[in-house]
Amino acid sequence: MIKKYFTFQRGNGIAPYIWTILCILPFYFIFQLSSTIEIVVGIFLTFLFFILYRIALFATGWPVYVWGIILMGISITSTSLFSYVYFAFFLAYFIGNINNRIPFLTLYFVHLISTSVSINFNIVKHEELFVAQLPFVIIVWISVILLPFSIHNRKERGQLEEKLEDANKKISELVKLEERQRIARDLHDTLGQKLSLIGLKTDLARKLVYKNPEQAREELKDVQQTSRTALNEVRKMVSSMRGIRIHDEIVRITQILEAAQIRFEGVKDFTLTNVSLLTENIVSMCLKEAVTNIVKHSGADVCSISIVQTWKELVIVIKDNGTFKSQEKGKPKGHGLVGMKERLEFVNGTMDISTDSGTTLTIRVPNDVKQVDKEV
Repeated sequence: MIKKYFTFQRGNGIAPYIWTILCILPFYFIFQLSSTIEIVVGIFLTFLFFILYRIALFATGWPVYVWGIILMGISITSTSLFSYVYFAFFLAYFIGNINNRIPFLTLYFVHLISTSVSINFNIVKHEELFVAQLPFVIIVWISVILLPFSIHNRKERGQLEEKLEDANKKISELVKLEERQRIARDLHDTLGQKLSLIGLKTDLARKLVYKNPEQAREELKDVQQTSRTALNEVRKMVSSMRGIRIHDEIVRITQILEAAQIRFEGVKDFTLTNVSLLTENIVSMCLKEAVTNIVKHSGADVCSISIVQTWKELVIVIKDNGTFKSQEKGKPKGHGLVGMKERLEFVNGTMDISTDSGTTLTIRVPNDVKQVDKEV
């Protein structure tokens, strides 16, 4: 517990040397005094200030007010006794590091007013040592005005950057989880049924091997064919798990539509810019899913795809002249569309469906989504 009070704050560049000079400088002003009592009081106040200042840096809640007022009192006393105004630098740094806005503003204005009053009081008194350093006093006063807000805003920005980094990490973890769930669904849909069929046919072949060898051989042929089909589907699924570029996907869907005798209109080639690999992969999968749905369910003979990328977002419009099958008009049904929506949510994307004069699927994805972790 006590160790933290003796560890120094991390500094950048020449900042540690400036703070060191400001720590040593009070003793120069103290030893300018003629009275021994004043010198002893000055040394005592200096050490007391640094001890309390170190404690105050770690204070939270209402003690912040107490330590702040005590430190301001020592600073004003030091300014009045031996013309040392530079404790105001330390106080400005301390106030700037207060996270809570109410204590920050309260102590900021109290410090600004008290420092201004003490500076003006010493100017009116015409203290020779104080007047001699007047240009530096003015710099201190300007620092009292600007430094706390500069430090406070920098800390807030740093905290926001940390929150953004944490949010990106959480998004990455959610994407991994969603991909695992998708892989589990695909494996279940791809292998579950076929493995069950292989098991049933194997049991049947075992029972028929003596009673009807010819039929047993036919069943085993079906088992062989089913296992080959399952293997091919697993290979395709593993291939689809790799990163997919949108221009490669456009080539594939062009071939799929051509094989299904559906006329393809619109973009033939497109390359994205300022979009992460994760976003491009998800958009490509959604594009493939949308075209697969058109081929399987719509009965369309024309399909058009337009891709527009602005500075803000990527917009993909997929339109066909077929029939949208749903229990309620305008409401999507089926795991394909639900899966597309779930994937798009991870990159802050949206999907809208219109069923007027065919089916129009509009996908919008912002450009500023970044991939934190490339592994899935």
